[in-house]
This record gives sequence, structure tokens and C-alpha cells, in this order.
Amino acid sequence: MMTGFVYLSARKWPLSLAVAATFGLAACDENGEFAFPGADNASQAAAAPLPANALGQRVQRDIDIERPDIFAINSDGLWDGRPSLGGVWVAHPEVRDPERVVIRNTEGGQEVIGALFRRERDNPGPLLQVSSDAADALGMLPGAPARLEVVVLRRQEVEVPAAEENPVVASLAAPVAVEAAPLDAADVDVDAEESGAGEAAAATTAVVLPAAVEAATAAAEETAAATATAAADVATPNAPIDVSAVLAAPAPLPAGSLAQIGVFSVERNANNAVATIAENGIEATVNPEELGGRTVWRVIAGPLTDAADVTRLKELGFVDAFVIDATE
Repeated sequence: MMTGFVYLSARKWPLSLAVAATFGLAACDENGEFAFPGADNASQAAAAPLPANALGQRVQRDIDIERPDIFAINSDGLWDGRPSLGGVWVAHPEVRDPERVVIRNTEGGQEVIGALFRRERDNPGPLLQVSSDAADALGMLPGAPARLEVVVLRRQEVEVPAAEENPVVASLAAPVAVEAAPLDAADVDVDAEESGAGEAAAATTAVVLPAAVEAATAAAEETAAATATAAADVATPNAPIDVSAVLAAPAPLPAGSLAQIGVFSVERNANNAVATIAENGIEATVNPEELGGRTVWRVIAGPLTDAADVTRLKELGFVDAFVIDATE
């Protein structure tokens, strides 16, 4: 007899309870509470940080900070005129570890960022040894000392405010007002047999641009007109100028400039150096001095006229020669 009811036997009750328990456990989170995925996703999305480029966000940027407390020196530097490897760098005997520094030519105003190393060879002359690339960037002449300032740099992270919203872009985001203006009806004679039409009226729309866009467009047109006028003024090429003689001329040295050839521990070697220099048309002298409890002989050449004289001394084999003040 069919009654419409379903009766569960004693064997099926445990299976039904196991299935119900499985679904209940699957709905629990790690803390034993019922979890609703939709609510979790919504809370996580609300707690998510804004991107770095969002409006009002601050931007972090690394900048160079001078740290004279670590190392700083203001002294004469010298480039011996020979090409060197390693790019832009200076060397000083008191440096322990390599550093990143800013190098300034206090006389010419040039500056460059490079490396600072320990100077291994303690040669006579300025304490700062300069690489060829650094000398080129600082405008230094070969063999001519220049006053240099060297300061250690450190990278520091700072926050800078994000750029303000561009008013032109903001105005473009607003709806553009459009006005419709009907045209006057035009009387047109049309052959009734061909078209069967009478008078026709047309309408057009006028677009009103925001004030900021109109101002930007007018400024761009004025700039384009000024550029075209300037280009027309220089359209006719001038006669070529020969500057080869100026570029080829050696750089002059201050009046009375001298060059130190070297300090010799043997007087005969110093006299031989003076003779070699004199044979090539440059005056030279030997000056005995007391250094460390013993006599040494210092060879001075000059007066020099320009940088070509320094180059000639180096070509004679005196590669450590450098320009000194006449008062030294």
C-alpha cells in the first residue's frame, strides 16, 4: 500500500547522520565557527592597502645625503696625465674602506659622483690622486693640481607628496556641454519628377569645450607660432668657422709656473735629470734639502709656458712631474 511517506530503516540512519556531520564540519573555519566566504572576502577587500599610485598616496624615493662626519677633505688633487681604469675615482692614503663620494672642483665649479679608494703609493705631491675620467669631468689639466672637495654620500629613503591632480585632466572628466542650434531653412528648387521632395532643413551641433582646455589650446598655438618664427630666422646657414687653431692651442699656465721633477737620494742622478731637461730647452735646478735626517736633492724645472711643457717633461721620462706654485 502506497501512503506517500518514506520510512528510513535503522541501517540508513547512521549514513544520513554522517553526511550531515560532514557538511557541518566543512562550513566551520579554523576557529570552530561557521564561516561565510562572501563576508570574509568583503572584509579582506576592505582591508587591502591602496596602490602606491593612488591619489593622495605618498611616494618613497632614495636620495643622496652628504655625510662629512664619515669622511670629508678639502685638499689639492693631481692627475698625472696617464689614462686610468675604473671610471671616476679619487684615492687618499687615510681611507680604510671604499666609499661613494661627491667630488667638487672648488676653483672651476664642476662636480661629479664617483668612488673613493685608499692610495697605496705615497708619492710626493698632493695627497689626492685623481683618475683620468674624474679629471675630465672636473676640467683638470694633466700635471696641474686643483683644489678639490671630497665628501662621502649615503642613500636615504624619503617620502615625497604625490603630484596634485592636473586641472586640465579634471576638467576633461566632467561632462561636455552640447548645445543644438537649428539651421535656417534653405529654399531649394528640386525637380518634382526626380525627387518628389520639397524644402529641406538641417541641424548641426556646436561643442562647447571647458575653459581650461581652450586656454591650453591657445597657449599651444602661440608656442607653435613662435617656434616657426625662430626657425625662419635661422634658416639661412652661416659661413663655417674654423676653430681648429683654437682647439689645437695648448692651455696656458700662470706666469712663473714651475714643475717638480722629483726628489733624488743620489746627487748625481739629480744632476743627470737637470742636464737632460736643459738639453730640451727647459731650465732646471737642483735644490738640496734635509728630509728625515738625511740630505736629498729636489729637481725643479721652469718657468713653464703652457701645458705643452709639462707634456714634454713626461715624454722625457719624468712621468711624475707636476706643476707647483712658484712660491713653494
